[in-house]
Amino acid sequence: MNVQNNATLNKSLQVSSNWWRGGVIYQIYPRSFQDSNGDGIGDLNGITERLGYIASLGVDAIWISPFFKSPMKDFGYDVSDYRAVDPMFGTMEDFQTLLGQAHEQGLKVMIDLVLSHTSDQHPWFSESRANQENPKADWYVWADAKSDGTAPNNWLSIFGGSAWQWDSRRQQYYLHNFLGSQPDLNFHCSDVQDALLDVARFWLDLGVDGFRLDTINFYFHDKQLRDNPALPMDQRNSSIAPQVNPYNHQDHLYSKSQPENIAFLERLRALTDEYPDRACLGEIGDAQRGLEIMGDYTTGDKRMHMCYAFEFLEKRAVTAAYTKHVFDQLEEKAGDAWPCWAFSNHDVQRHASRWNLDETALRQHAVLMMCLRGSACLYQGEELGLPEADVPFENLQDPYGIEFWPEFKGRDGCRTPMVWMAQDEQSGFSTSSPWLPVSTAQAERAVDQSERDPNSMLHHYRRAIALRHAHSALRSGTQTEMTQNGSVLSFFREDDAEQIFCAFNLGSSAIEASLPQGEWRSIGGELGSVYGIGTVKLDAAQFCLLVRETR
Repeated sequence: MNVQNNATLNKSLQVSSNWWRGGVIYQIYPRSFQDSNGDGIGDLNGITERLGYIASLGVDAIWISPFFKSPMKDFGYDVSDYRAVDPMFGTMEDFQTLLGQAHEQGLKVMIDLVLSHTSDQHPWFSESRANQENPKADWYVWADAKSDGTAPNNWLSIFGGSAWQWDSRRQQYYLHNFLGSQPDLNFHCSDVQDALLDVARFWLDLGVDGFRLDTINFYFHDKQLRDNPALPMDQRNSSIAPQVNPYNHQDHLYSKSQPENIAFLERLRALTDEYPDRACLGEIGDAQRGLEIMGDYTTGDKRMHMCYAFEFLEKRAVTAAYTKHVFDQLEEKAGDAWPCWAFSNHDVQRHASRWNLDETALRQHAVLMMCLRGSACLYQGEELGLPEADVPFENLQDPYGIEFWPEFKGRDGCRTPMVWMAQDEQSGFSTSSPWLPVSTAQAERAVDQSERDPNSMLHHYRRAIALRHAHSALRSGTQTEMTQNGSVLSFFREDDAEQIFCAFNLGSSAIEASLPQGEWRSIGGELGSVYGIGTVKLDAAQFCLLVRETR
């Protein structure tokens, strides 16, 4: 593929201020993407070296997981300086070089803002914890102990145990929804909001094209610190936390997703709108009300541009019945929302392994993603069809996995180094031993091998992304209510130029699918789409795509 021509085409597709609507975003976990200096850890210059490859995929944007200064207790999601690049990843000049070269390749750059909490090594927290009278005393969520010395309430941390940590300096507890070294900021304090908006402005002034906003529904807590109620057993699921985590035993009515959050999101959107062609993507972590919150956070044009929940990041397979259920719920609870879908990311087991998909099913799921209404996030290596890596306990780095081993192995299996060269000892990721071991099972699908095989998963993803870009109805058109007939899921995408019929057999056996009447032509044959008249037989993991002009 001609990378430069592809990048030029990609750039021409982004002239609209709504580039994000239906856009394809490629997530980069910088520790594991490309090491440029031989220390075994990926860095910003490594990303810059690989921008040509990313542009050749045809994606619209990259989302870079945190690279800010951090003690790395949670690998960058514990920020100690929002305005500095951690030396592990390079320098601010390195980031500016990356940003400029990405733009030259036609790629938007979104960065991962972690606003709900900081590191306990952030200067703000150091000042806040010093005493109860300092200027930043209320910048974090502090509370007195109960009369018996126990925590203020029953809130739990996603990473295990109480969400409260005793601090001997202030003789109070502070809130942490994640690690004890990640104290939660107090968004009820207006100075905190102003300081975080200044952080966003700093990066917008540098030229970033938007933000992926970590744990967006965790910003506010209940001022009264009321106990969360128990969640009935039949309502529990493991989409946010593993089944073995007691976090799933509570209905988190008061520890997150508070109504005050809307006003802050509107402030953040107003700031973003001061800069042309920027976009905000929010992560919603809620096992019961994710789609409802998505609707609240993206309704109209004054809140977030788009959000993603965890409906397709669960262990539950993407069946016809489940996919229809998700979109029916989306229509009911968040009809005006613009969703962003992902099958894999840096926090969950790779979907090839999570859903035990064979090669044919993996290819079908890639096409399905490109046909669904909403934007799409691809996680590095997904385009190669990478399975989850098996990381032995002695090599684990993730504190989450260490805490709940062996029933939950943590997130290291999806964070192992990107595989670039099949025959290289470290798969082309580094010249030294990397921070997590390279997976030999993944190395078989390395980029160099995949590039040489015209039928590889890599080329299939390129063709699937190209199909989305070639059809405006797939990128940003409306979507009809889904129809489920046995294992077949079907729906229409439509705009003022074209109508596209999509049918996917998401089952394990062949089935007849009904096709719409009228004059239609087949598309997606290069991806494996089959054609029929009136009806079509779809084998397991087969699909049919048809199009007709509407003007």
